Amino acid sequence: MSEEQVKKKRRVHQIAIKYFVVLLVVYFLIAYWTLPLIWEGYAHYHPDFTNHPRVTSTHDGHPGDPLNVALISEDQLLVTTMQKAGWYVANRLGIRADLRIAADTILDMPYDAAPVSDLFLYGRKQDIAFEMPVGSSPRQRHHVRFWKMDQSDPDNGPVWIGSATFDTHVGLSHTTGQITHHIGEDVDTERDHVIESLKAINAVSFFDVVTGFQSERTGKNGGGDPWKTDGDLDLAVLASP
Repeated sequence: MSEEQVKKKRRVHQIAIKYFVVLLVVYFLIAYWTLPLIWEGYAHYHPDFTNHPRVTSTHDGHPGDPLNVALISEDQLLVTTMQKAGWYVANRLGIRADLRIAADTILDMPYDAAPVSDLFLYGRKQDIAFEMPVGSSPRQRHHVRFWKMDQSDPDNGPVWIGSATFDTHVGLSHTTGQITHHIGEDVDTERDHVIESLKAINAVSFFDVVTGFQSERTGKNGGGDPWKTDGDLDLAVLASP
């Protein structure tokens, strides 16, 4: 082997060693610094839903709508952010509100803050509900009910778990015969709509998906409406938009 070939072989060997050292450094950075930080962030923002209820209930104890979205936010930030994203705080049920929603539905008149029926979690009805009108009457609308959980995030405030569904039309309940809104079967689309509306105004500082939250992928709510889901729970931390 000539002297030139020996030098060339040494250069190749030196280059290989340099690449190996670089790869080794990258490995240690990822394995011992980057990934631990990622998992630390994941654990920090990920509330424990292990033993949490999966479905709301009606006032008489029948299954309601499935839970599918959670937001981490201080109380006032939740309200102002949802409003900036195009949502209205739903009015509470009452004789005046009930009469108005009935009249506006029949007359095809808008009612942006129309009330939603009460569903229950933790033994109480929703703490707050939001809706986003579709069309010129309360017949169709996006809506989501939220309940404040006992646990909270130390940096970002309370955890709000919710049920997002879409009202397709007004009709008679399949179970009680009462006048009610009927929901669309695909609740995942509504879950994603809530998150996308918040992302559109840059109000989400952290997002994660709790896969397999729902073990039951199909069911019926208190009005007899069927629902289906991929089982995931969307989780987002809100920031001022």
